[in-house]
Amino acid sequence: MEEATSLTNSIIQTINSIFQSLFSSIDNSVYKILDEITFIDNSILNNSLFEKLFGTNTSNGLLLIANSLLFGFSIYYAIRLLYSYYMGLQIERPYQFVFKLIIFGIVMNSSYFICSQFLQINNFISEAIRETGKNILGNEISFSELVNKLNNIISIGESDFTIFSFDGLIKSFISVGLFNLIFSYSLRFIIIKIFILLTPFSILSLINQSTSWLFKTWFRTILSLLLEQSFIAIILLVIFSVPYQSENIFSKLIYIGGIYALIRANSYMKNLVGGISTDVSTNLQLGTLFKK
Repeated sequence: MEEATSLTNSIIQTINSIFQSLFSSIDNSVYKILDEITFIDNSILNNSLFEKLFGTNTSNGLLLIANSLLFGFSIYYAIRLLYSYYMGLQIERPYQFVFKLIIFGIVMNSSYFICSQFLQINNFISEAIRETGKNILGNEISFSELVNKLNNIISIGESDFTIFSFDGLIKSFISVGLFNLIFSYSLRFIIIKIFILLTPFSILSLINQSTSWLFKTWFRTILSLLLEQSFIAIILLVIFSVPYQSENIFSKLIYIGGIYALIRANSYMKNLVGGISTDVSTNLQLGTLFKK
């Protein structure tokens, strides 16, 4: 009987040691990238390959295709104009079309600069929220600091930590939740870059009323993805504003609520603004992407 009890205790200690090492390793090596992939600025465009893909001028990259389509829109309008004279139909006046062609053509070819400034302004807003929280609360508003507070509350580094306890269950839930955020925010990072590449074509779609819905969809989607950054900063600010004590169960439950709010941040923004979902479940299966 004593041998069985000793064997059981040995197995439990081994499991606890494995999970403690796993959690500590993940905390030290993985979660620090959450700040980098969440709070983005125009530095994500400072990539020579990305610039070449987008187009450094009107004669290369995706800008070349967009300008070719601009020429195609002109031919299409000319054909429609001749057809309207023949059939007696009412269409857009030539001077109105030429005015839109010039304005949107200039904006389209300046879209890389516009996206860069838009990303920087969005980052200024989220940084202002985080800096305000730091000045008021005295803590850096970041995921790195969030993980540090988590470990202080749950005492992950102490020898009495056990996965078969309330603290162990909380730590497991939060670790899965934060790991889920890595995939979700990484997906958001990639989709933002994809929609930046689509910027010239979305602006080009404004030239024709029948295609202008593309710009509205593009704008609503990228706006939702970028505003999510400030929303996450506000959630972190609220989490850090709650006083935590390691022996207080209420504090730990509020902490879980904060992590869940971070996980659902994209869904909240999607319901509020619309756009695309970047939610990724723990088994890495994507949910429905576009809002119905």
